[in-house]
Amino acid sequence: MKKIILPILALAAIGLGGWAVSLNQKLTQSQADYTSLQAQEQATSARYAAAIDEVASIQESLKGIDFGDEGTKALETQLAQEQNLSKDQGEQTMARINEIKANVEHAKNRIKDLEDKLKKSDTKVAGLEKLIKGLRATVVEKEAQIAQLTTRVNELQTEVTGLKTEVAANQETIRQKEDTIQQQTATLEDKRRHIGTVYYTMGTKKELVRAGLIESKGGVLGVGKTVRPTGATEGGTFTALDTDNESVITIDAKKAKLVSAQPAASYTLESDNVATTTLRITDREAFRAVKYVIILKDD
Repeated sequence: MKKIILPILALAAIGLGGWAVSLNQKLTQSQADYTSLQAQEQATSARYAAAIDEVASIQESLKGIDFGDEGTKALETQLAQEQNLSKDQGEQTMARINEIKANVEHAKNRIKDLEDKLKKSDTKVAGLEKLIKGLRATVVEKEAQIAQLTTRVNELQTEVTGLKTEVAANQETIRQKEDTIQQQTATLEDKRRHIGTVYYTMGTKKELVRAGLIESKGGVLGVGKTVRPTGATEGGTFTALDTDNESVITIDAKKAKLVSAQPAASYTLESDNVATTTLRITDREAFRAVKYVIILKDD
């Protein structure tokens, strides 16, 4: 009986040993698989975290160029106020828009790179895909805003070009009118000066007779002759006097009188009884009705 049991026990022991080895091998493989799964999970988590960080970075960069309603209105207001938009201002505005466009394009490239990395790593998370979709929608919105602003700038530059042409035409019209006004003013001033100016000369009787400006007429036997102008002016030395601005003539004589035909009520003669007589014009219009003033100084 013992001879039969011992072989059976030996076979059983061998079988159990083989099963134990197989079980140990399976355990080792399971541990290896678990370790591999842990590593994969960690790698996936790392890729997910990196993707989330990249999404956040892209969102932040898009916020940095976010116009928003207020920002868009502010830029449009700024452009609208530049009705005298210079070439430099227009170029600066377009440079700013191009900078924004470049930032949006950079964001698009970053989104594409992120999608490519996720495809290669076979990382698919519904929430992450939703975030990326939102990023793409934001980029599309920014591109639409950029297009609107570019169109607005072009419209304003066209408008400004038209305004500059109109302003130049208006300035030319104003210049012509100013020239006309200046000419008319000069003409009026010439006429005023002509009307307001008289020409005076003074001298003793002998000096004025010698100049051919006065003569003695009438009387009997040389007595009672009247001194009067001859009507000639070529031989005298006359000084211009603008009666609108000046009304006094100083005469270097103790006594003097007018030989010319100015109305007596249009002037006064004031003597200091020493060496000077002052002719003061009291009625400009009446006085300058006779253009030439001849003053006779007493010897």
